[in-house]
Amino acid sequence: MTDTTSASASASTITAAVALHVRALRTGRSWSLDELAGRSGVSKGMLVQIEAARTNPSVGTLCRIADAFGVTVGRLLETGEPDRVAVTSADDAVVLWRGAFGGVGRLLRGVNDPDFVELWEWVLEPGDRHSSPDHAPRTRELLHVLAGDLTVTVDGVDRHVGPGQTLDFVADRPHGYRNEGAESVRLLMVVAMPPGEWDRRHPR
Repeated sequence: MTDTTSASASASTITAAVALHVRALRTGRSWSLDELAGRSGVSKGMLVQIEAARTNPSVGTLCRIADAFGVTVGRLLETGEPDRVAVTSADDAVVLWRGAFGGVGRLLRGVNDPDFVELWEWVLEPGDRHSSPDHAPRTRELLHVLAGDLTVTVDGVDRHVGPGQTLDFVADRPHGYRNEGAESVRLLMVVAMPPGEWDRRHPR
C-alpha cells in the first residue's frame, strides 16, 4: 500500500466516522437538521453532505458542530471505543488543517470525560496563517511555542509569542495565528472547554 493510498483510506475512515457521530449525536437529541444548523451556524446543506460522508469538513466547521453538541472535535473523529490507557503517535494523528505554505494542524488527542480537553500540535511555515471562529463561551486556549516566533491575534490585538513562551487566553472570540518570520513555528496547544451544548442563536 502506498502512502497516498494509505492517506486516502485514512481520510475516508475519518469522513465516515464524522458522518456516523454527527448523525447519532443529532438524532440522539431529537434535533432536526434545521435545528443543528441553527445551533451550530453550519448550513443545512453542509450538514447533509457531512452526514452522508460526502465531504471532508474544515476544522472550523468541525469546531462549530462540536460546540453545538458540547463535545470535543476528537469525539467526532473517534473510530472505536476509547481506551483507558492509550499511547498514540503524532504520525497517526489526524491532520485537520493544512496551510498554504506547508503548515499542518494535528489533533493529537481529545477527551470528553471528566473534562473537555483537546491537545493539538501545530506547525506554521513562513507565510502560513489560520483564522479561528469564536468557540463556546469560557473556552480557553493555551499555546506553548517550541520553535519560531508566533503572532496571535485576539480581539484585533497582536501578541508575539517566542520559543519557550506560553500564551493563555479566552477563545470565545475570533482569533488567529500567523507566522511572519523566516523560520518554521512549532507549538503545542491545549483547548479546554466548559461542558454543555452551545446554541449560537442565543447571545452569551
